[in-house]
Amino acid sequence: MTDTRPIDTGQTAPDFTLPRDGGGELTLSALRPKSVVLYFYPKDDTPGCTKEAQGFTEHLAAFDAAGAVVIGVSKDSVAKHDKFVAKYDLGVILVSDADGDVCERYGTWVEKSMYGKKYMGIERSTFVIDGDGMVRHAWRKVKVPGHVDAVLEAVRAM
Repeated sequence: MTDTRPIDTGQTAPDFTLPRDGGGELTLSALRPKSVVLYFYPKDDTPGCTKEAQGFTEHLAAFDAAGAVVIGVSKDSVAKHDKFVAKYDLGVILVSDADGDVCERYGTWVEKSMYGKKYMGIERSTFVIDGDGMVRHAWRKVKVPGHVDAVLEAVRAM
């Protein structure tokens, strides 16, 4: 049985290998010693998710200068990710967690509610993982406005 307690600061980030946009696979631990901004989002090409991906893309040079790679995770397929990247000229790496295993391991697959109806979905969350694989910052129930700036500030402060 999978441990579904949410990952938090001070814990080792669960490693994973997932298919990524543009083909191939991405393994989290292979990115060390770089820091990683790992953000979970509900769905490609929806208003909030698009704004978030565009925000991270706009600040990619600053994240890179701070030694960090930005990776977005959703359950969308690689084909959907590729369309999303092409449509908005995104620069972030997008990985497909189609079976939801990584979402569960990070505690972002949660019960949500809309118009009184309960359903399971990805809670918009961001984790900053240092070069040793430790979670240094965790944001849950993220609101998009101002979030990218807060994450960049946290990465720069490490």
